[in-house]
Amino acid sequence: MIRSAGIRFDTLPDTPFDAPFGLGSGAGEIFGSTGGVTEADLRTVYEKVKGNPLPNHDIKAVRGFDGIKEAAVDINGLQVKAAVAHGLGNARKIMEMIKPGKADYHFIEVMACPGGCFGGGGNPLKQNAMMKSRLDAVYRLDKELPPHAARSPPWPKVSTVTGSAFD
Repeated sequence: MIRSAGIRFDTLPDTPFDAPFGLGSGAGEIFGSTGGVTEADLRTVYEKVKGNPLPNHDIKAVRGFDGIKEAAVDINGLQVKAAVAHGLGNARKIMEMIKPGKADYHFIEVMACPGGCFGGGGNPLKQNAMMKSRLDAVYRLDKELPPHAARSPPWPKVSTVTGSAFD
């Protein structure tokens, strides 16, 4: 295939290597924890509407091991409300609050695994030291890796010879 395409490696220009694991964002790091998707998305909505990042990107109300968590972020006078559930029983509780109008959310996140994906199926249902350590680690990485909104940083230009989708 390479020969039939006329590709000669000795004549290709030098280009930087792709760094797929080095181009992450803080928001991407927290996706695996319960509330991480909600937190990243609330940051993103704020940034898209206001044109600048949320002054304090830590939305701690959606973090942790409580089965149901709620948060609101004020964006130009609108309280953007979110709910987070981990475990399907807690998701059912949220839905039962919404049906009769006892709750109203703009965004609902449901994670089936206790604590989120990093807790994983088969782990103990109760919070343990390992799960707490994992949670602390993803939020430590979030602080170290901007951007904190749910978007990819600019990708490097790569050679069109590779047919990369990032061109």
